Amino acid sequence: MRTERQTERQMGVLAATAVVTGEAISLGIFLTPATMAKSLGSPALLGAVWCGIAVLTLAGALCFTELAVRNPHDGGEYLYLRRGFGRRVAFLYGWMAAMVMYPGVAAALSVGTVPYLRAIAPWPADVVALLPALILLGLGALNYFGTRLSTGVMTTLNWLKVPVLLALVGWALICILRSGHAPFANLAPIAVRRAGSDPLIGAISGAAISAFFCFGGWWEAGKIAGQVRNPERTLPIAFSGGVLIVTAIYLLLSFAFVAVVPMQQIQTNTAFVAQFGQALFGAAGGLVLSVCVVVCVLGGLMVLSMAVPRVTYALARDQADEGQAGALAVFGRLHPRFGTPANAVLLQTGAALVILTLGAFEKILAFMIFSAVVFLALTVATLFCVITPVRRWWFPMAPIVFLAGSGLLAVMLLMHNPVPSLLGAAVVMAGLPVRWLLLRAKGVASQRVTKGLNVPG
Repeated sequence: MRTERQTERQMGVLAATAVVTGEAISLGIFLTPATMAKSLGSPALLGAVWCGIAVLTLAGALCFTELAVRNPHDGGEYLYLRRGFGRRVAFLYGWMAAMVMYPGVAAALSVGTVPYLRAIAPWPADVVALLPALILLGLGALNYFGTRLSTGVMTTLNWLKVPVLLALVGWALICILRSGHAPFANLAPIAVRRAGSDPLIGAISGAAISAFFCFGGWWEAGKIAGQVRNPERTLPIAFSGGVLIVTAIYLLLSFAFVAVVPMQQIQTNTAFVAQFGQALFGAAGGLVLSVCVVVCVLGGLMVLSMAVPRVTYALARDQADEGQAGALAVFGRLHPRFGTPANAVLLQTGAALVILTLGAFEKILAFMIFSAVVFLALTVATLFCVITPVRRWWFPMAPIVFLAGSGLLAVMLLMHNPVPSLLGAAVVMAGLPVRWLLLRAKGVASQRVTKGLNVPG
């Protein structure tokens, strides 16, 4: 008989690593390198920014590995923040993740997939309008009806990305060698910036921010740590191995892009994808790249739809343990048959559909980036608050590197987008009155129950 505090640990190394790579390798890999290359104007700078952010990401992954191994339960950042900084800070993160940011990300990715689905096959106009909602509902259903099923689909999609993208790099190399031109002529001179590049400091700042969020999602494995078999062995491999795989693919694919399409010819992200596909596959380029994009995006969406409900579930269970669950209690239950946080899955799917209907996902993403960086930094900072000291070869250097890098990124975001960043912070802080209302409602309900018990019979 399955209890509400237990789920079967069904995820091995392949599945856990797929979670790390899944959201990182998504739509951004086809769009971000083009923007970065055009802005930086130099292959050497492009590689340096990718490698710099990879070092920062690996430092964060080492920290999250330690946190996940110490807390091998569902919930990720919520659980770590709860134990490091208390219930209020953790609730703010859970509020942002479950109700604002991640539903916005899911809605944005589902909409971004539609043009590529249309390039693969014709769709009736009325179906096209419903495709984003159908994607969200389909993924929600997979995660509602069983962890084993959703894990299998997620793992397959996200590991399929690796050979697909490596094949894309290999074919680009073959096309370059067959073209008759000097190999990699578009990369030379490798360290000289092209005409029309953006001012250096602004270009590096913008590229660093883009690269950081192109890597984004590597931390999701912590959210499903309660599903991982042998977490002490599996999670370190998943975090570090996943980040290294993402880094290798990003570097290879970025240089393949620039080697095929000269930086001077890059105009927009969409035009670049078309240029790259045309150069490699001729008239079939749009179809081939569209298939690659759809595989990558659906894999990322699967990770989101699996991981985020675990945050809601952990938050609700934590509140219940303290006798404060109230209206959240319904989200802290596992399905009696499927063993999934079914109500939390419904909440995540419903929130994404609402945001999709309102068309607010682009603003939400712009507003939440700053707050997301702050919460990541706070999460890593909890390593300095643990009762049992961290005794790893990389401590305290890794958390210091990550905190310094995150702080620099936060300052860049405030400088480049001060209004959206501050508005996003205000949305996060709006979770405080929401929490107060939930606690007040729970207190009133408890008083009524107590009074009812004391009424003479």
